[in-house]
Amino acid sequence: MSEPRRALITGITGQDGSYLAELLLAKGYDVHGIIRRSSTFSTGRIEHLYHDPHQSGPRLTLHYGDVLDTSSLVRVLEQVAPDEVYHLAAQSHVAVSFEMPEFTTDATAVGTLRILEAIHQIGLPCRFYQAGSSEMYGKAEAIPQDERTPFHPRSPYAVSKVFAHHMTVHYREAYGMFCANGILFNHESPRRGETFVTRKVTRAVAGIVAGTQEKLFLGTLGARRDWGFAPEYVEAMWRILQHSEPDDFVIATGESHSVEEFVRAAFAAVGADWREFVEHDARYDRPAEVDFLLGDAAKARKVLGWEPATRFAELVRLMVAADLRQAGLNPEGILVDG
Repeated sequence: MSEPRRALITGITGQDGSYLAELLLAKGYDVHGIIRRSSTFSTGRIEHLYHDPHQSGPRLTLHYGDVLDTSSLVRVLEQVAPDEVYHLAAQSHVAVSFEMPEFTTDATAVGTLRILEAIHQIGLPCRFYQAGSSEMYGKAEAIPQDERTPFHPRSPYAVSKVFAHHMTVHYREAYGMFCANGILFNHESPRRGETFVTRKVTRAVAGIVAGTQEKLFLGTLGARRDWGFAPEYVEAMWRILQHSEPDDFVIATGESHSVEEFVRAAFAAVGADWREFVEHDARYDRPAEVDFLLGDAAKARKVLGWEPATRFAELVRLMVAADLRQAGLNPEGILVDG
């Protein structure tokens, strides 16, 4: 009987990392994740995935490390000897990147270089996935955006992701490594971080229904994004590394909706008018906004056989339902038909 494949996930405690770990465990992988040492536990999204190490079958193992520390990356890579590496770790909040550009660059840009160079120096024959972002297109020169659309980043986060993207291509071309980029457009879920706008909205809706919140303060409502469902996007990550050749793929739904549309749909799900509860707060406006992102995933559909299944209205509704439950409410008695 052959040994199960081993996967290493950086950023395993995040939204995408937790869904990817679930997916890989279900496929029979032994899954390893890198987490940072801290004074508090940050493993809430993956607590349910732990297996008894004495039992047979796929299991999850966590290792202390940090993309800011090369020695820890080398140690974990040598210890795990993964068949596949999914590099998801980053300072991933766009607004925060304006406040902390140096840290964002070190973690998101140079962090990717550190792990690529560690794999190269060790000579590890693994497949490497880099988590790219639609924010790299920024002030996009074409609509929709595909793999050939030039990047025009508009934040330190996006600039860092562009560096990571090109460095991944460089290691593929210079050293023949299996290095692939996924350019993922916005993807959300009930596990989305609470400071991201979509989750901030759905939590506020639940709080207002529960009577624990009165208002929701947001920045610009006009920005348009291509929003998908995170569990489907991590399936695309896996498919990218199963392809016969390393390549770059846009992953998107092909639909674009404004922040205002998301807000309206979230409040409408509970029968409320968003205009009664939402107020603008200039503190949440970005110095350089990205106005319109819309992805063309035709290549992923053709080459990988990947298709998004969850559309915008369903995504908003399932996120509102999850936050209602978290607020101690029963969604079945609150959500309205629509």
